Amino acid sequence: MYAIKEMFYSLQGEGVHAGRPSVFMRFAGCNLWTGREKDRAHAICKFCDTDFIGTQGLGGGRFQCPEELARTAFSFWPKNVDDNAPHDIQKKWIICTGGEPLLQLDPPLIKALHNIGFMIAIETNGTLPAPTGIDWICVSPKANAPLKQISGHELKFVYPQTESRPEDFAHLNFSHFSLQPLDTTPLGILFD
Repeated sequence: MYAIKEMFYSLQGEGVHAGRPSVFMRFAGCNLWTGREKDRAHAICKFCDTDFIGTQGLGGGRFQCPEELARTAFSFWPKNVDDNAPHDIQKKWIICTGGEPLLQLDPPLIKALHNIGFMIAIETNGTLPAPTGIDWICVSPKANAPLKQISGHELKFVYPQTESRPEDFAHLNFSHFSLQPLDTTPLGILFD
């Protein structure tokens, strides 16, 4: 069973693929923080700004089989594609994120997503090894978390982190390295 917080269509807002049309599939759960404010001070990742608790978001739910989840995700892709758009933009792109997507993203789901026509990207904290078949691996390491996924396409370092520096990861086997500014603005301030 797969627990999905939410799914939606949008543009990628950061990293190498900023501006790319994508379906986002946010998995529920994380291995570095419970998602509850009362646990933040003792979490490995203290600066997460994402709600990944539960399955009640848009497109969220519990899915019994990978094909059902892939079909639901595909329903968020727009039906009309601009034939004049660059070839890369026409490719159906899904970003598996979380929480931590590698707690649930498995070979049967990867196969189902490919079979329905998606190219698969993942945004992970890198503490779990990624299964084969993912088209774009983006790792965002967190200080004091054991890094198991030490290669991929993009390493996106949230900056600043007090316990680690971007230079600590420069030796790893990634094609692209980027800095993501840490935004500690409480969400309530943004939506007053």
